[in-house]
Amino acid sequence: MKRLIECVPNFSEGRDTSKIDAIVASLSEVGGVYLLDRESDSDHNRSVVTIAGDPEAVAEAALRGVGKAAELIDLTRHSGAHPRLGATDVLPFIPIEGVTIEDCVALAKKVGREIWSRYRIPVYFYEAAAQRPERANLENIRKGQFEGLREELQRSLDRAPDVGDPALHPSAGATVVGARKFLIAFNINLDTSDVEIAGKIAKSIRYSSGGLRYVKAMGVDLRARNLAQVSINMTDFEHTPLHRVFEMVKREAQRYGASIVGSEIVGLIPKRAIELTADFYLQFESFSPAQVFENRLEASLAGGRWEGGGKLAALARPFLDAVAAPTPTPGGGSAAAFAGALAASLGQMVAALSRKKKSQAAFADSLSDILAELRDSADALSKATDLDAASFDAVMAAYKLPHSTSDEERVRESAIQSALQGAATVPLEVARRSADVFEKLGQLEPMSSSSMLSDIRVGRFLASAAVQGAVENVRINAGSISESAVASLLASEAAALLKRVGVAG
Repeated sequence: MKRLIECVPNFSEGRDTSKIDAIVASLSEVGGVYLLDRESDSDHNRSVVTIAGDPEAVAEAALRGVGKAAELIDLTRHSGAHPRLGATDVLPFIPIEGVTIEDCVALAKKVGREIWSRYRIPVYFYEAAAQRPERANLENIRKGQFEGLREELQRSLDRAPDVGDPALHPSAGATVVGARKFLIAFNINLDTSDVEIAGKIAKSIRYSSGGLRYVKAMGVDLRARNLAQVSINMTDFEHTPLHRVFEMVKREAQRYGASIVGSEIVGLIPKRAIELTADFYLQFESFSPAQVFENRLEASLAGGRWEGGGKLAALARPFLDAVAAPTPTPGGGSAAAFAGALAASLGQMVAALSRKKKSQAAFADSLSDILAELRDSADALSKATDLDAASFDAVMAAYKLPHSTSDEERVRESAIQSALQGAATVPLEVARRSADVFEKLGQLEPMSSSSMLSDIRVGRFLASAAVQGAVENVRINAGSISESAVASLLASEAAALLKRVGVAG
């Protein structure tokens, strides 16, 4: 399986092109790393670079970028509209394919320790990698910025770095390293130079002040353009989409006699975020991402055939053929995950159609939230069709290990037990997700028109079947696990999940 991560280092330099070029060159010299984007802003005095590739290669590239930034950027001579703590201010790792958020946390910790070892730059960990709850939020770590934190550390150790001495690097400050989901940096510019208005709007929309979930925001003075900006970080665009943020900023600006003159994306944005926004503003009837040309082409290149008069059969056939083949995988576990994904997809259809109807307008926000949750579940369950097959293959590989000597037998038995736990954990997660889908579909019933009741019920049947099928796979693997405590916990949760879908354990 291909392993792919993204890294988006933020450097505290947005004006000197030669310095930015040198930093980007240091990132690009590592094999297996792809430079996807670079953005610089002179008002913010900041550059955002996006790289992607194999995790180990990306980690090394990030480390070289930190080193080059430390050589070239002196925070004692730096000023800009954007808060900053280090020459390399923020260094997040984002899972893309074949990598989990937990993998990115481990990588972040490794890179953080290496930054201190190589460059003597202290490190703080944030988001999923945070070692203290209050440090999950970047703003808490960066409070006071370079100058303020430098002074505070002389008086108190409460804000000491997670890695390194309790003092900032004299010129490079500290670097904040973390792991997170895809973040959209979304800036909205106003037709006023009054930064107080931008600050008030930012306060009204950011979650920490009682605004929108998954939104961080601040007011910024764009002196070069004589404009005020609402600078926004969106940490989960599916639960809080772009259009909801844009419309709230627009409405709040009107309260102060201002309006929006434009918006911008810093770095890259997922295609799905644009699709959601286009769907909202254009009010497409029965829109599907499959109608986007690039999505259709990608599916075709991956093996699907989009031909008239049979495109659904063409899409389903490869999976059906793989299950029907005389090989152990994919088997029942993958089929259970696929049933759960189908159930979640049916729920997405119902939620998307319902929120377009005037009769369901009162439920629009709730339907949007359920739609996003079902989309997450459908994605996870779809991936689980492969994960289940891979976990079973790992069990078979463990059983084939040599066992002629006592040492070989010990190694083999340990590998078997580890693989069996993995083979039980994957279907357990399928059962959890499918039980969630079952309950979400139930929540949709009172929010949807009666014409879609059959779709909801079919979805619930599929979700229930997915839970039952996954639990069978949990039990058959748990039955061979030698650690009775582990096997008991697996069996107990499996029984509880069956009860959630109305099946006796």
